[in-house]
Amino acid sequence: MQQGEAAEDIVIVGAGLAGLATALGLHRKGVRSLVLESSPALRASGFAFTAWKNAFRALDALGVGDKIRRQHPQVQAYVALYTSYLRFLCLRLRVMSSSTGEVAQELDLKVQGKQGPNEIRCVRRDFLLRALEEELPTGTIRYSSKVVLIEEDSDVKILHLVDGSILRAKVLIGCDGINSLVAKWLGLATPSYSGRMAARGLAHYPDGHGLEPKSLQFIGHGFRSGMRPCNETDIYWFFTWTPSENNKCVNENATKMRQFVLTSLRGLKVPAEALAVIERTPMSDVVAVPLRFRPPLSLITASISKGNVCVAGDALHPMTPDLAQGGCSALEDAIILARCLGKAVLDEGARGGAENKRIEAGLREYAEIRRWRSVQLIATAYMVGFIQQSNNVIVSFLRDKFLSGLLARRLLKMADYNCGTLWS
Repeated sequence: MQQGEAAEDIVIVGAGLAGLATALGLHRKGVRSLVLESSPALRASGFAFTAWKNAFRALDALGVGDKIRRQHPQVQAYVALYTSYLRFLCLRLRVMSSSTGEVAQELDLKVQGKQGPNEIRCVRRDFLLRALEEELPTGTIRYSSKVVLIEEDSDVKILHLVDGSILRAKVLIGCDGINSLVAKWLGLATPSYSGRMAARGLAHYPDGHGLEPKSLQFIGHGFRSGMRPCNETDIYWFFTWTPSENNKCVNENATKMRQFVLTSLRGLKVPAEALAVIERTPMSDVVAVPLRFRPPLSLITASISKGNVCVAGDALHPMTPDLAQGGCSALEDAIILARCLGKAVLDEGARGGAENKRIEAGLREYAEIRRWRSVQLIATAYMVGFIQQSNNVIVSFLRDKFLSGLLARRLLKMADYNCGTLWS
């Protein structure tokens, strides 16, 4: 090791959900890791995410599930709409026809799936990131540490940071998001543009919004939007659209963006209280981004792990948000990765070359467990988004008459997944 270099056993790039959850999973198993984060503090892009029961199964495995539950109430009604008609049912998912307003499908969320009862909460990302950070040993996260180059020296990966410092890592885990440098080093396919954009915001009511914990979704006329209370003071909302000549520049100006979203939702006859949430949100804080995904077929033969390197979270399976499984699946990754890698590191008989081989085998095991799940999630999310948001006459007819129930059941099936614990 040359002067000015430092060495670490396990380096995780990125302090998002996947990175911090993986670090905490390893810590729970008695394995130390170092997390490199390019920003000077924790980032919570996207504001919030819908956490289904598969996410809470992972959070329970990490020991922070109940803490997050106390901060975020259970969603009492999840209403999926294909029409301007609005009705609520406690713990039911209702799909309605855009042409007739009739109920096309109704699912009882109180009915247990194969992995137990359903659980749905809208979780603020910053709350969850802080909860994970608080459980980690001091010094686990190194901020303002952006990796700009990855090199190899036998079994060691040499990481060059933007400040000129160098780290030698025995294990490298990429949790560095959709533009992952580690995924690029592994040769994973570049994420593709879905042809859609998404705006996300968080409305804050210091004195309380007074709304019940109900999740709304509005679909039609080529748009898809929804809003979900996170707690008594915060409401998360999203709006997705397909850019056209008429609206392709709306995200360049806050005033235009607000007017575009409100006009589009009024066209769906969205209730006034829902429009008020958008109007209350400072548009300067709204994040508008293109929706991208990794081609699912590319992951069938891709190198999710190579030697002592692997990826997790959006670095592995960037997907459109139509299943609300991006954050949930990142937490699944973390539990399985920590379990497989922790087992390899803690094997008492593994020393020297044997230890390296055990680590490589552990990462391969993780990759194979997550490969098909990632393919399913990406492909299903893209399909659901295409069908839900489409304004095509034929697709709309098929959606209303035949596909609405299938899409609703698929949403629940994707959340009915058990990642296991850190030990089994």
